[in-house]
Amino acid sequence: MIQEIRADYNRETITVYQAYDKSIAVPAIKNDRFESPFSFNRMTWIKPSYLWLMERSNWGTKSNQEYILGIKIKRTSWEKALSLGVLTDPDKTIYKSGAVWNKEFRNAKVHIQWDPERTFKGAKMQIRSIQVGIGRNLIEEYNEEWIQEITDLSPLTKKIRSLLKQGKYKEAKRLIPNEKIYEVPDDIKQRIGIR
Repeated sequence: MIQEIRADYNRETITVYQAYDKSIAVPAIKNDRFESPFSFNRMTWIKPSYLWLMERSNWGTKSNQEYILGIKIKRTSWEKALSLGVLTDPDKTIYKSGAVWNKEFRNAKVHIQWDPERTFKGAKMQIRSIQVGIGRNLIEEYNEEWIQEITDLSPLTKKIRSLLKQGKYKEAKRLIPNEKIYEVPDDIKQRIGIR
């Protein structure tokens, strides 16, 4: 399996995706910020792969995941998160022992998990895609400083879902966000398990 960060990004920002219900999503879209009932007391997971979130949320049809949000965050903040990341499993090439990993994991501000990337038909690929868990003591900073814009991608998602149902794969594929490989410095690669 190859680990790759694939994302829609420009010089300043990278887009990550999250799925929520109406009570959290609508104020977030309106204010470009999260507010209660969004929980600031537990880890929040952000994913730069649109198709991975589509698999997770079943194209925005799962309960409490009906709103698909595209969240533009600063690239400097994204790389800060990665530089603080600890993998969710004790990779022997990174951690000296299970005990070392366990200690780092418990104290981590950011968790990093690699999951199979998906095709737009939902099949698992031989590429692993990153998801990043922002811990409680960084969530306020994520919300107040990292986020530049929150966009409602639910209408786009519904349109793509409808095209897929009709078997119009070419048209659907054209609407999917354009993600390319996001390169990170070697020290971050080593830390988060990119080989």
